[in-house]
Amino acid sequence: MDFSQLYDGLALGAALVFSPEGLFYCFLGVFLGTFIGVLPGIGPMATIAMLIPISFHLEPAFALITLAGIYYGASYGGSTASILLNLPGTSSSAVTVLDGYPMARQGRAGVALFITAIASFIGSMVGLVALVIAAQPLAKLAIEFSAPEYFSLMLLGLLAFALLGGQRPFRALAMMSFGLLLGLVGIDINSGQSRYVFGIPQFYEGLSLVALAMGLFGLPEIFQNSGNSSPKDQNMQKVTLRSMLPTREDWRRSWMPMLRGTGIGSLFGALPGTGGVIASFMSYTVEKRVSKEPERFGKGAIEGIASPEAANNAAVQTGFIPTLSLGVPGDAVMALMLGVLMIHGIAPGPNLANEAPDLFWGVIVSFAVGNVMLVILNIPLIGLWVRVLRIPYNILFPTIVLLVLVGVYSVNYSVVDIFVVMAFGVIGVLMRMMRFEAAPVILGCVLGPLMEENYRRALVLADGDFMHFVERPISAVLLMFCAALVVFSVYCNVRIWAARRKKPAAA
Repeated sequence: MDFSQLYDGLALGAALVFSPEGLFYCFLGVFLGTFIGVLPGIGPMATIAMLIPISFHLEPAFALITLAGIYYGASYGGSTASILLNLPGTSSSAVTVLDGYPMARQGRAGVALFITAIASFIGSMVGLVALVIAAQPLAKLAIEFSAPEYFSLMLLGLLAFALLGGQRPFRALAMMSFGLLLGLVGIDINSGQSRYVFGIPQFYEGLSLVALAMGLFGLPEIFQNSGNSSPKDQNMQKVTLRSMLPTREDWRRSWMPMLRGTGIGSLFGALPGTGGVIASFMSYTVEKRVSKEPERFGKGAIEGIASPEAANNAAVQTGFIPTLSLGVPGDAVMALMLGVLMIHGIAPGPNLANEAPDLFWGVIVSFAVGNVMLVILNIPLIGLWVRVLRIPYNILFPTIVLLVLVGVYSVNYSVVDIFVVMAFGVIGVLMRMMRFEAAPVILGCVLGPLMEENYRRALVLADGDFMHFVERPISAVLLMFCAALVVFSVYCNVRIWAARRKKPAAA
């Protein structure tokens, strides 16, 4: 690693982030992220989708700093509702419910909230170090990539997300294919022919990613939670700074789980298709297995919140490694980040650090500043977030719907985009009713045009010879991983199906 280049890059990023605008947008992102994470049911995916229109009026670096702050800020705030109300603020904080809420019922909610904040900070900072160390070497390796390697890498990312990232891999593959089809809408860059535009001029440049994301994530989240009772009706104990102080025994039981969770989260976050949800559940499973008292888990074990929170936040930070270095998003949130860069005219990938060094290093430095801000927001100001939980839903949700419609219209000043949001909102609700995930659709829609471009470019260079993809060593290795993923997924599902067939026979 070139340490002088690393130092120059960090200095460039610090100059951007420590400017008045940089500090403001970093604080704005982490504050909104914490606010959204505290509120059960909305989540960072829907929030980022709804706030993308605002990012178009900012410089690209500040836009990405704000959206990234929302992402990892929500990972901090998601534990608050999990511990106090037994309602996960985000999907990745669902495992915190298992021991966080029992601790709250024992009168130790303050200690649980303090340990989650410290574990989140440690996990985030270690994940940030991993990001700084791995991003540049990986980007230099990726410079050797050409069209076949990029196509194979994107195919691997899609398959990994679909087959490893959920409990219904074949449904995820179906939704991924649907997203790839949506990515075909518009003008074919090679032939100039229009595809699937149905005579609507606004579709010539493709479907609006903003409208698509808002429709699939924002509106269904609101519709699903609009019938729930407001959290203010729940019984919440008062949390004071004095009640947040852990004992020596709490520290003894927490520090090793934090380190183990950080390592697990850093590894899983860097792998496409895994992310914070799998990392947090995996770390919880590891802690339960290595514990000398596994019977304590589920009854208020402090290890059960320290390790998953560290893993979750480390995974969020290292999730930016493939996104910034290779231009391949590891999950749907990273796909939206990638979409924001593309809309701003910035090509994500290995040349990002050279073509937009202020953005690349500014985002990385903002993670360190934002995590320090989050510790301040989540420990001294915990009383504020407890009060946020009392906002009535009948006020909150109609306001969000109005902001969604105004936001999507302000992007292109097109009424068609409002109808696109409404149409995909209905599709999103139907998908949830039938238990289909929406995240693969976004990932397919973002990567689809890039995959098509690299696929056709590779065939042009090889005179239409498909063997060109396996004749190049790196591309061949990536395709072998793709085949192994498919075989492994089929094998696991056959075993599950066989086990289910045996159960009725045994009964």
